[in-house]
Amino acid sequence: MSGDATVPKAASPPAIFGVHPSIAVTLALIAPIIFTMAAYPDTFSLSWNEGRGGFIFAMAFIAAELIGIRQPVSKAKVAVVLALAAATIAYFAALPFGLRQSIQDAAPLYNVELELSWVWMWDFIVMALFIGASLAVLFGRRWYKIAPAGAIYLAGSAVILALDAFFPYDTLGPLQVIVPVYLQIDQAVINFIDANITNVGPANPDNPVPPASARGNLLVLNGLKGPFALQVFWPSAGVHSMIIYTLVMLAFLLKMEMPLKRKMIYFVIGTFGTVAVNVVRIISLSLYALVVTTKVSEWEAFHSVAGEIMFLPWLAIYIGIVMYAEGKRMRRLKQASPSAA
Repeated sequence: MSGDATVPKAASPPAIFGVHPSIAVTLALIAPIIFTMAAYPDTFSLSWNEGRGGFIFAMAFIAAELIGIRQPVSKAKVAVVLALAAATIAYFAALPFGLRQSIQDAAPLYNVELELSWVWMWDFIVMALFIGASLAVLFGRRWYKIAPAGAIYLAGSAVILALDAFFPYDTLGPLQVIVPVYLQIDQAVINFIDANITNVGPANPDNPVPPASARGNLLVLNGLKGPFALQVFWPSAGVHSMIIYTLVMLAFLLKMEMPLKRKMIYFVIGTFGTVAVNVVRIISLSLYALVVTTKVSEWEAFHSVAGEIMFLPWLAIYIGIVMYAEGKRMRRLKQASPSAA
């Protein structure tokens, strides 16, 4: 006997409504997001606290985790999820017909400081509840082992919006602590670039003013386009990205089969990577004011998208690297196993 027996492939799960069950489930879960994109396209900005742009990234997380899985799902469960999706769509459809105004009117009752963040917060709460409840219906109590990232990303975004609504600017001291550290790093890097790489400040030997000067949460820039002053608060320092990274990465590592030590190593490396991305973001914002423009409207437009443009691709790339490294490690272990054919 040669031992070269052909291993039979696992049978594909039966189709649901004529499509692969993973695709059917994914479409059911993202249906409310598709509806909001069609009904309110102008609300999908990339700024974390100015619209529903986070829904796009949640949709990407959901699709990445669910498309292609072979978890059996019944038509009855998918029908329940479609009913939940219809209820969620009804919530979004009702917003312009008085529901949004009712949410807005309730803000003073809860001593909300930033009304806009309060309003967006409820959209993310509703979507997080819908995704979490739907996954529980589909996969039972251990749904968080299968596809937790989308629900946790939405819940994390809701938490950040709640913090911004109730504790804006520098009112939440513990989250503000990191800001002076970031600004001191920014000051050192900008002044190093100006002294050793290229001129980003006014070339005036009679009045040598450094292009960047930081004190506390204040940053004063004096560049090629003129002076520019910033007062930096915790959301702009990337604290929200660190919270979202922590929630998503913990959920991702929780469902992966690997030793606890390796999980901790991956988490710590990713933490330092997220800090580095936040520092690069602040430096890029400073350089934009120093070299490109000091017009507030143009700078704000760049500021509103710079965080998500840098952080979310970094998070996706890092998770991809972890998955690749662990997949390669598992294949190597299987090949080295004595029981391997």
